[in-house]
Amino acid sequence: MTKRLYRSETDKIIGGVCGGLAEYLNIDPIIVRILFILASTSGGFGLTVYIVLWIVIPSENSIDKNTDEVIQENAKEIKENVEKATKGIKREVTSDTKKK
Repeated sequence: MTKRLYRSETDKIIGGVCGGLAEYLNIDPIIVRILFILASTSGGFGLTVYIVLWIVIPSENSIDKNTDEVIQENAKEIKENVEKATKGIKREVTSDTKKK
């Protein structure tokens, strides 16, 4: 059986990239997450790499789909997550301004 790289659906915090990489490399996901955090804070390229990997690596559920479908699904997922996060931030800001 061939080992395949995919984004984890069970061990994910944001997009499942670190969980999938950790499973593929057979290491603890915390190590991969720490490496991405360090790469993001020292030079900033870690976040860019994470987003690119999130776009191009298929999720566990879409391993058998073609590359175009995977990229479209992943871009849609990223958009939905960003929209959900901005709505949460907007709600918090609105809540904070009403308290004052």
